[in-house]
Amino acid sequence: MAIKIIIDSASDITRAQAAEMGITVIPLTINFGANEYRDGIDLTSEEFYKKLDEEKEFPKTSQIPPFVFEETLERVLENDDQAIVITLSSKLSGTYRAAEQAAQKFGERVLVFDSMSAAAGERILCQYALKLVDEGCSALEVCDKLVAVRERVAVFGVLDTLEFLKKGGRISSTVAFVGGLLNLKPVAQLVDGVVKMVGKARGRKKAIALMNQLVLEIGGIDFSMPYGVLWTGGSDESAKKYVEDSVSVFGDDKEVPAHILGSTIGTHVGPGVVGLAFFKKINE
Repeated sequence: MAIKIIIDSASDITRAQAAEMGITVIPLTINFGANEYRDGIDLTSEEFYKKLDEEKEFPKTSQIPPFVFEETLERVLENDDQAIVITLSSKLSGTYRAAEQAAQKFGERVLVFDSMSAAAGERILCQYALKLVDEGCSALEVCDKLVAVRERVAVFGVLDTLEFLKKGGRISSTVAFVGGLLNLKPVAQLVDGVVKMVGKARGRKKAIALMNQLVLEIGGIDFSMPYGVLWTGGSDESAKKYVEDSVSVFGDDKEVPAHILGSTIGTHVGPGVVGLAFFKKINE
């Protein structure tokens, strides 16, 4: 009997990475006008940002329907196998509810876990789940331990522009215009399963300093758990520079894992973002 891990593409885990990890990734769909793409299959994250710059229409992402989860579970489960399905936050998408609906057909063989996160936050929960499976935990024990650490997951990012928040209807045109004039760079955080603006500063350097301050205020990174930096756009140079300039957060650690932020969150924040995902330290 094996425990299979299934996760949605909002985790930004590529097909190649999934093969290395031994997990299954189910793609959400992205629509640019009438054109539909399967996230990570028909459209890579790098290609997504290119389209985001070129296309006139604002993209939309669609949840995974129950039948896709059901088909995937029927394909990957053998004999007495069990599955743990990890989804992006139920407050961002109906994907969690669709997975729960599909899981009913399989009874206790399938457990569904709401990450209350997305992108690299969802990824590090998946990495922790794999560690627990390797340690011999049962599927139920893995889910119980995931629930226990879920509130410790933190995801932060500094946005380069307010334009995509405006296009997505999250801020007004006036706020975006004034922010552009003042060169305001917002600091975003995933809080209780949704993206919130938790601060802003004039200029990127000050915004990154503010983000790092917020990271340290909540306890800093637990380096014994999975963590990583994230970026949006076509190059990871901004992520590398962020690590080099943030000794207060990373110490002497220069080999920090870096992941591109995909379409699910990238649609709303645009290119030029740099940030990080980690488990907060436990107070001694």
